[in-house]
Amino acid sequence: MDCESTRDLINAYADRELDLVKSLEIEGHLSGCPVCSERYANLQTLRGAVGVLYHKPPANLQKRITTAVRKASNGETRSHLISWRMISIAASAVVIVILSWSIFSLFSSPASSELLAREVVASHVRSLMANHLADVPSSDQHTVKPWFSGKLDFSPPVKDLANEGFPLVGGRLDYLDNRPVAALVYQRRQHYINCFAWPSETDQAEKEFSQQGYDLIHWTRAGMSYWIVSDLNKNELREFAELVQK
Repeated sequence: MDCESTRDLINAYADRELDLVKSLEIEGHLSGCPVCSERYANLQTLRGAVGVLYHKPPANLQKRITTAVRKASNGETRSHLISWRMISIAASAVVIVILSWSIFSLFSSPASSELLAREVVASHVRSLMANHLADVPSSDQHTVKPWFSGKLDFSPPVKDLANEGFPLVGGRLDYLDNRPVAALVYQRRQHYINCFAWPSETDQAEKEFSQQGYDLIHWTRAGMSYWIVSDLNKNELREFAELVQK
């Protein structure tokens, strides 16, 4: 992916309209190109500034405004004061309609957990495509856990699950939810499992997601947020989640 191709697709990438392969190609280019990376950062800043303020109005909004103004105009035979009161009421009604539609649009947007699930899948796929499963390849939890010391502002829990059929492959640093996180890699036969962990202040019950052919399980417990993802079948992935939570 070169700079010209990235510029052509960067708006669609920001809107999450590209398929996974194209998105990963652009991510790879942005990570190595400061010019395109700055362009993307500026685009995100601009979208963040205006995105919440603008929402496409409903199709009948113009009709509502016209009707409100006409009703106000029909009162011109009354006193000038009453006419202006009618116009004020009509204008207030229009403002309420616009605000109501904005609130509806905000709440109808994809949930933050769904967006984070997409990030998790992208990180999982990227680790497989780039052959970068682990920064510290080791099956020894006493080697993997200390490796994170000084690299993160927390100490991730690392479990040895080899006896249960999920041997540890290693660990690496990753970036999710706008922060550095720990990625612990396990294996089940030919399937890899990425277990992402980072601190969280509130506990959340277990939730399951499916994204682009991958299954995910998320929960928050004892001050840590966990996301696990794999192409492993759901039953075995649930078994793995239960072992991590013990």
